[in-house]
Amino acid sequence: MMRIKFTRAVLLLSLLLIKGNLAHSQNHNNTMKHAHTNHLIKENSPYLLQHAHNPVNWYPWGEEALAKAKKENKPILVSIGYAACHWCHVMERESFENEEVAKLMNEFFVCIKVDREERPDIDQIYMDAVQMMTGSGGWPLNCFAMPDGKPFFGGTYFPADNWMNVLKGIHNAWVNETEKVKGVAEQLAKGIRENEIITVKAEAEPFAVADLEKAFRQWESEFDTREGGTNRAPKFPLPNSLQFLLRYYYFTKNMDALNQVTLTLDKMAMGGIYDQVGGGFSRYSVDAIWKVPHFEKMLYDNGQLISLYAEAYQLTKIPEYKQVIEQTLEFIDRELSLPEGGFYSSLDADSEGVEGKFYVWEKAEVDQLLGNQSELFCEYYGITDRANWEEGNILMIQSEKATLADQFQISVKKLEEVLEKGRRALLEKRKDRIRPGLDDKSLTSWNALMLKGYVDAYKALGDEEYLNKAIKNAEFIQKYLWKGKAHLHRNYKDGNSKINGFLDDYSFTIEAFVALYQATFNEEWLLKANDLLEHVILHFSDEQSGMFFYTSDEDPNLIARKMELIDNVIPSSNSSIAKSLFLVGTYLDKGRYIERSGQMLANVKPRLEKSISYHSNWGQLYFWLVNPLIEIVVVGEDAIAQKRKIEELFLPNVLISGSKSESILPLLQNRYVNGQTTFYLCKNHTCKLPVSNVNDLLKQLNTMNGYQ
Repeated sequence: MMRIKFTRAVLLLSLLLIKGNLAHSQNHNNTMKHAHTNHLIKENSPYLLQHAHNPVNWYPWGEEALAKAKKENKPILVSIGYAACHWCHVMERESFENEEVAKLMNEFFVCIKVDREERPDIDQIYMDAVQMMTGSGGWPLNCFAMPDGKPFFGGTYFPADNWMNVLKGIHNAWVNETEKVKGVAEQLAKGIRENEIITVKAEAEPFAVADLEKAFRQWESEFDTREGGTNRAPKFPLPNSLQFLLRYYYFTKNMDALNQVTLTLDKMAMGGIYDQVGGGFSRYSVDAIWKVPHFEKMLYDNGQLISLYAEAYQLTKIPEYKQVIEQTLEFIDRELSLPEGGFYSSLDADSEGVEGKFYVWEKAEVDQLLGNQSELFCEYYGITDRANWEEGNILMIQSEKATLADQFQISVKKLEEVLEKGRRALLEKRKDRIRPGLDDKSLTSWNALMLKGYVDAYKALGDEEYLNKAIKNAEFIQKYLWKGKAHLHRNYKDGNSKINGFLDDYSFTIEAFVALYQATFNEEWLLKANDLLEHVILHFSDEQSGMFFYTSDEDPNLIARKMELIDNVIPSSNSSIAKSLFLVGTYLDKGRYIERSGQMLANVKPRLEKSISYHSNWGQLYFWLVNPLIEIVVVGEDAIAQKRKIEELFLPNVLISGSKSESILPLLQNRYVNGQTTFYLCKNHTCKLPVSNVNDLLKQLNTMNGYQ
């Protein structure tokens, strides 16, 4: 990300802050229920509703708050967070529930609360500003802005005393140094608008795998070859990066790439970041060994990690990956699923005001619960009398099963039965605890990531129930989030859906619907994906570069119209839509889609080659353009059943399509033969002789891929 120097401006504001009276505040928590009610009470977001009874006179983002700031000539305080955020809760308790602090905030500022998950477009702008000023960011994000929304000062979490000094200092700067504050705001706004500006490649250079080798070697120097992930803490699961490494291995046969993936997946599955009792992953590990998680559980992490473990299982058939998939989907079904077929957003890190309390155990509690089987269970999961963390024991696999079975003189099968029985007992007992808070809104993009996770799990494991869940979620999106022919909304809760969809809502839904077509051969999903893609081209395009803005041209203007280019914990919406252009273009024979996809990749190619770890989703598209996709067509009454033998394999260079009857899709025209199932293998518009047996098809595929 581009950095702009603001040394003098930030120093000026820092000095002005110091001029503020250094007053120490006391935390006067509200003892009277609902003594205050502010403008957030009418919102649906669980995060905004958490603040609806603060003494701070919060507004949601909108015309009312912005007009008030302009009318009263007051700076805006934009405070951004999300419902599962631990430090957001801490700052609320310390500052936003404090009457003395709230009085300053209400007097000096127009205070706006934003749920970053509902309004990532706003979050992008103010996160950029804070990162430019401080070099880092995070949540809670607190940014001060001009009445027109241009930011001039910000940070993340502030303790209450510091926060009061900041409030006074900013007010002092606003009153006494207004022109200088305006100058900082203009400079920041310019930087935000220029950030991630893309250079258009008029003449696209050819793509070659060799161009990625230097980028891979540079990235490889950051691998933690002992614990997996990167060689630093905290450690985030980065599903898309690891999916790229799977493909890098597939196309180059570089074992270092595959070893890094399996090491990371093994260590995460053994660690505290994975809920050993209930399944599912926390957002990240605060340490380098995946032990102590930041306990919030996000839908988007788990949806992507299901896809990752499913692909790794297809390639390696490591049984523990199958277990992770099954247990995590049990967690999703049990704790993050709406009856209507949608998925909730997250579970809080805290319960009873304590981070992680719901998930940790005292050894005496486990002993009482498991009796004479507790010793084995505790040995396996590292549970001790002293406890391995400040709040209790975090379950983390500490022993090899074979070694432990020998130690206890039982078979591995018996050991696994004891462990599973113990896990189920702890899961049942955990139901008695006070649960972490649930963010019960549904977001389109995150639902789409989970939908694809279910499809990928079905492909890898063959469980029809996973496919049924995926279809039910696609129907949920259509019923509650799809407006008009191809217009998506962002959010759904309690029957309400009111925020216009952003680019990731479209791009991830398109990817999910394409995957659903591949799993079902129901052409409706492919055609709906195309409808969404046409809507994106019409309303999100930057015609000059060929890229796409994050916001629609139907949305109210912010101070900048941003583009997402960098792949991080979640892939960028531009890389996602570029992949969809290529896939849908191939399925429907739309050359303009494929051409635009190539142009987008050419635009980011210099960035990708410098930093593949932050362009890993682009890297997946890169492989498709380097190595033309192999097309497998299956037609006939037994098409669905026969494709199962293909789906259970990891084949990132294969595009599968099919039908049980005649089809008008370009890849399927004139392929159907009544009364038989036929397989076609094609590449570069040239097909092998059709075969009627899937094993013969796989032999053709192996030959085409260079295997004997």
